[in-house]
Amino acid sequence: MNNIESILKCLIENLDEGIHIVDKNGNTLYYNNSMGRIEGISPGEILGKRAFEFLKGVEEESSTLMNALKNREQYVDVIQNYSSNHGKKITSINTTVPAFYNGEVIGAVEISKDITQLKELNEKLCKLQGSGNTTNKYYTFDDIIGQTESIKAVINKAQRASFSNSSVLIYGETGVGKEVFAQSIHHSGARKDKPYVPINCAAIPSSLLESMLFGTVKGSFTGAEDKKGLFIEANGGTILLDEINSMDTALQSKLLRVLQDGYIRPLGSNAAIDVDVRIIASLNEEPEKLIREGKLRKDFYYRLSVVRIDVPPLKERKEDIKEFCLGFIDYYNKLLGKQVEDIEESVLTAFNSYDWPGNIRELKNVIESAMNMVDNSRVLTKEYFENKIITSKIMTKNPEVHYDLKNKSLEEYIDMIEAEIIKESLLRYNCNISKTAQELKMTRQNLQYKIKKYKLP
Repeated sequence: MNNIESILKCLIENLDEGIHIVDKNGNTLYYNNSMGRIEGISPGEILGKRAFEFLKGVEEESSTLMNALKNREQYVDVIQNYSSNHGKKITSINTTVPAFYNGEVIGAVEISKDITQLKELNEKLCKLQGSGNTTNKYYTFDDIIGQTESIKAVINKAQRASFSNSSVLIYGETGVGKEVFAQSIHHSGARKDKPYVPINCAAIPSSLLESMLFGTVKGSFTGAEDKKGLFIEANGGTILLDEINSMDTALQSKLLRVLQDGYIRPLGSNAAIDVDVRIIASLNEEPEKLIREGKLRKDFYYRLSVVRIDVPPLKERKEDIKEFCLGFIDYYNKLLGKQVEDIEESVLTAFNSYDWPGNIRELKNVIESAMNMVDNSRVLTKEYFENKIITSKIMTKNPEVHYDLKNKSLEEYIDMIEAEIIKESLLRYNCNISKTAQELKMTRQNLQYKIKKYKLP
């Protein structure tokens, strides 16, 4: 038994999360070093004491540990704002669970995650976003690069969506420029003079995200103050919910209610506040897949996707690569004081042979890296780039296939290879569109477009 206790103690002491264990009267039995770092207290100072005896802003009736003992209930992901007796201000997310033995409560365990810095950074961000500073760079449809038919069709759909107030769902792989489309929709519509508030759902815990979106009233949780949420800050304008698939389904349900009824309730308040906010949401995974996995509520998806915009990945619009390169070269010329005018054709050939898993963002980073290496050259040549991209080859699953390149352009050659790969994959899955699209890592819509384009049976 002693060995097991030693192993458990070693495990608890090496967790990043704070652990606070109390007996049935609320007296501290155990307090690990991580909890000490969060609250700025030495564990030896508080053994035998109750939480509200050594923390400011925590009363006995609001202590999650005392409530877990008294109510015999667990409290999950509760936000708390408080201070230690040494003056350190803390914001944490706590989960508190009562411990039972023979049906009786013998104590409680609290697990804490420090989000103090995250909260401060997000509050600064919200102030910047709500400040109405019109000098910040924003994007319009004029900033979207692309001459391929697929991207032109997406731009046209997004332009039409900008004239309405309906919710928009933008789907695309990481790095395809979803926020550029979101900003373009906002800044081209009737709400362009109103706030545009982007928020990355993946970067913020759901319990904190809820209070940021809806606001709080004093007393809604330990240390809570009256604070406006982002919906009120963005009233009359637009909120971009980036990576909405990272949002907890319980919060998705609350947002669905806002979309349907047009009002919010701040945390801790029974008063409804009318809001007029357009929601644009973005996803970097296929919605249908997320629904199957239970990560995206079906009713929430249908309400969000009144207008759905699928942004194609860079590998499906390689004809635009040169235009992107020249645009990035111009940008970094100004930023780095260079005088580059063009990019070597052999580099573009290699770029067209590469799949660009990071999409436009990856291409931009590659050009930035090369521009940092340039001295007085007017042309970006292959010596300025990473070997992995420059030496990449067009790989097909059938190396025996040969093509007559006479009188054919590079674009036609690439199309022939792409058509062969799609045909081979379709045959392997008996023309099952879903399985073929999954293997080729493309959407069903894009696959069907390619089948039609190459006139595959």
